Amino acid sequence: MDVSTREDRPAGLTVRGDGNGLVLAVDGPVDADLLGAAMAALARVADEPVEVELAGVVALAAGHDAAPLRSAATQPARVFHRDDLEPARLVAAKRGRRVAVCLPAHNEAATVGAIVSAIRHELVDALPLVDDLVVMDDRSTDGTATLAAAAGARVVHTAEVLPELAGTPGKGAALWKSLVVTDAELVVWCDADVVDFDPRFVAGLVGPLLLQPEIALVKGFYERPLHGHRGEGGRVTELVARPALSLLFPHLAGIVQPLGGEYAGRRDVLERVSFVGDYGVELGLLIDVAALVGTGAIAQVDLGVRTHRNRPLAELGPMAAAVLRTALERSRPGPHRLAGTVLHRPGHAPVDVAGAEWPPLGSLRAAGLVPAAGERLPA
Repeated sequence: MDVSTREDRPAGLTVRGDGNGLVLAVDGPVDADLLGAAMAALARVADEPVEVELAGVVALAAGHDAAPLRSAATQPARVFHRDDLEPARLVAAKRGRRVAVCLPAHNEAATVGAIVSAIRHELVDALPLVDDLVVMDDRSTDGTATLAAAAGARVVHTAEVLPELAGTPGKGAALWKSLVVTDAELVVWCDADVVDFDPRFVAGLVGPLLLQPEIALVKGFYERPLHGHRGEGGRVTELVARPALSLLFPHLAGIVQPLGGEYAGRRDVLERVSFVGDYGVELGLLIDVAALVGTGAIAQVDLGVRTHRNRPLAELGPMAAAVLRTALERSRPGPHRLAGTVLHRPGHAPVDVAGAEWPPLGSLRAAGLVPAAGERLPA
């Protein structure tokens, strides 16, 4: 399909062929949401690889002056669609590499069984794409662990993994510990509260890592309905994360779902960055991986539609504060930590959003504090 001749192509964006696929070139100030929409549209209609070329500027918001990008942002960022990444093709591309899928879970009995069962049936039993399917149970009290094990997952209780180093509960700790208890070269993380989970999420996330050796991190993006209304989900993303990235890290403003819980990476990169212990973990990983290997090593995959449990507004305040804190800390030179980390809201008790942060796992392995990948932890 020749998308370069479409009359509805957004102004400020051009599409050209380079002999190897399509290139979406950002040739002027472009709103981050417009860029994300264009990336998603191209990924859906193109039957060949799509790259995004950032030509030096990206708008902070519609109608505002553009900010300069860091030099790493001039590298192409690849965009894929899950339907183009067939599991059978990916199995052939593994060439001996192992793939782990890890689901951090806290009281997700309503959804975790169906998610595990779908992955197990289609990507373990039917096709050997996934080698290790792990649920990181973070102190659940609703039977999450039992249901996950019955559905075919290996269940790991986070409280039992390195409690002397990381005894605090939370999603960031669960993700960090999942690297401790697995040995796969490629690690896929998916949230365990997704209502309409599709195993193609996993194939879509790991596919670019198997097919493109220069890619280090793959972020999923999707339509997120809110109470059945399309385009209304992702409130913390739209109100906090996206403005923060545009203002502080404009080279990452084109990431459609910076807080999305579906992403994958290479172990040798993931073990070189720290993990924020709370809701800022996704943003922290995105910023840190980009700083380590450049935005050209980050890809995005259109996963279609994703529906999960939507939290009430009162619960979003601490989440938003943690995300903002993570962005602010990483925008400052030197040590990351902020001095004031308590969220005050009229009518609500103060909430400490300081959070913990776990150091790069590779540094602990080098110091002998954590066994090498694949070695059993001491009983």
